[in-house]
Amino acid sequence: MFDIGWSELLLIGVVALIVVGPKDLPGMFRTLGRFTAKARAMGREFQRAMDDAAKETGVKETADELKAMTSKKNLGLDALDKAASKFEKWDPAKGSTTPKGPATQALADKKAAEAAERKAKLAESQAAKAPEAKPEPAPKPEPAKAAAKPAAKQPAARAPVRATPAKKPAAAKKTAAAKPKTPAKKGEA
Repeated sequence: MFDIGWSELLLIGVVALIVVGPKDLPGMFRTLGRFTAKARAMGREFQRAMDDAAKETGVKETADELKAMTSKKNLGLDALDKAASKFEKWDPAKGSTTPKGPATQALADKKAAEAAERKAKLAESQAAKAPEAKPEPAPKPEPAKAAAKPAAKQPAARAPVRATPAKKPAAAKKTAAAKPKTPAKKGEA
């Protein structure tokens, strides 16, 4: 009601203590409390009288209807708020991350069921059209000659090839070693 903080109440108490005096201060607070209680009781009684008058005239029902008509839900503003919050959360790099609503989920479920039904019908029609499949003959065993070959004649397994760094030819090494690292002076030979 009144925007009074603790510092203001302390200041009022100190001023009251100085003005009224320590002997009469408790009596003054008692009187102030009674006055406040009477004022609150009168305010409650006035509020009840106004509420009763509003009920008798039908103002309360009209106010409730007006509130219902102007609610966010009836005006469609709740859907607008939801769409705005989804737009704020949307990240174009990730795509749509919003959860599906009940209507969208039901439509997706219906489409999935129809797709499964079509696949089943297609499989049935293909099974009916195709002649009965003959079982494939078992693979013939290899001739005994291949198994009797000695191990020496069979090709040996190759070791994996590794890439090695390129080496300088031997001739290139010799020419590099023959050249002195420091240039010779003209007078020296």
